[in-house]
Amino acid sequence: MSDFIQRLREQRANTWEQAKALLDTAAAENRDLSAEEQSSYDRMNADLDSIAERVKSIEEQEQRNADMDAAFASIAEGRKAPAILAEPTQNELRKFLRGESRSFEVRPDGPVNFRDLTKGTATAGGNIVPTSFYNQLVQHMIEVSGILSAGPTVLQTSGGENFEVPTTTAHSSGALVAEAAAIAESDPAFAKRTLGAYKYGVLIQVARELIDDTGVDLEGYLSMQAGRAVGNAFGAHLATGTGSSQPSGIVTGSSLGVTGGTGVAGAFTADNLIDLFYSVIAPYRNSPSAGWIMRDATVAAVRKLKGSDNNYLWQPGLQAGVPDLLLGKPVHTDPNIAATGTTAKSVLFGDVSAYFVRLAGGVRFERSDEYAFNSDLVTFRCLVRGDGVLVDQTGAVKHFAGAAT
Repeated sequence: MSDFIQRLREQRANTWEQAKALLDTAAAENRDLSAEEQSSYDRMNADLDSIAERVKSIEEQEQRNADMDAAFASIAEGRKAPAILAEPTQNELRKFLRGESRSFEVRPDGPVNFRDLTKGTATAGGNIVPTSFYNQLVQHMIEVSGILSAGPTVLQTSGGENFEVPTTTAHSSGALVAEAAAIAESDPAFAKRTLGAYKYGVLIQVARELIDDTGVDLEGYLSMQAGRAVGNAFGAHLATGTGSSQPSGIVTGSSLGVTGGTGVAGAFTADNLIDLFYSVIAPYRNSPSAGWIMRDATVAAVRKLKGSDNNYLWQPGLQAGVPDLLLGKPVHTDPNIAATGTTAKSVLFGDVSAYFVRLAGGVRFERSDEYAFNSDLVTFRCLVRGDGVLVDQTGAVKHFAGAAT
């Protein structure tokens, strides 16, 4: 991890300390935040989120750089002796640039101008490097859907036929038996959850002139748009899908953990979240995949809450790979989770790995020059088939619901 990232994390921690000081001052004086203090607190909350996004972006770029270095190192280790070509033809040069030929040696007669060709600089090679659509699409789907990044069990299959997952709904129970008395029967109960393959797609058409004349990374732009469109549709159903002609969302499959108090418009208290935490039994609660899911606006409210020990329930992540924590468990955000409100299921907690996501056949990104031939448009389409269901519905994931009034 770079020193710059560490400084950003320290800046985020300092911002959080300043926000806590505002809240503590108001609490000590038994009053709400003043208008000026509320404005400062909101600004600090925005800074916390902004710095977190910046750290994430830099870490992803460092990972891409590391992957690229590893790929070049792998190529270098397997490199064969170069073929000696006195005057390489244009065809041979194209093969080399496409990666079909490992290397060749050129012995020019005149002076040589040595330059580095890199992917990072557009005019020095970046403009001739193709964009990997599949990787970018998956990346954007994860960024849009907090469910996918929260740690569900992801199943990738080549086909889209129904995929059934057997599960238990009840266990056998033993009992004290008197001497010579009959032993009561207690059988386990079983069920199965079915994962199908619902199709999500988007169509994008681009003028031929734009493709021929563009000076920007058009492929990257199209992949971003397609990924966001498909990811938004699929991710929304992974969160709150009804299960009827669409995936069953994790909220839909969750069970009630805690209901809020009346007269507070569905808002929760610190005690409500602690009760929700302990409403999930220890085997699920202590799972490495256990975590919280809520929308960003809800996180802002959580940051104000203190436990009975007068410590804040929310703690910012200060190390690489360590997310923000609530009662010691990671916090994931998803814009499709309901906002706090009467009867709204605004906070989830539990073992997210009990939610199964099925992807059938991978992501398809296809091009057609003939579909809109009469308009001279090039058509791109992106398709993905998938489904989701909470396989263990015995209490692995529970939700907080606002009171009815």
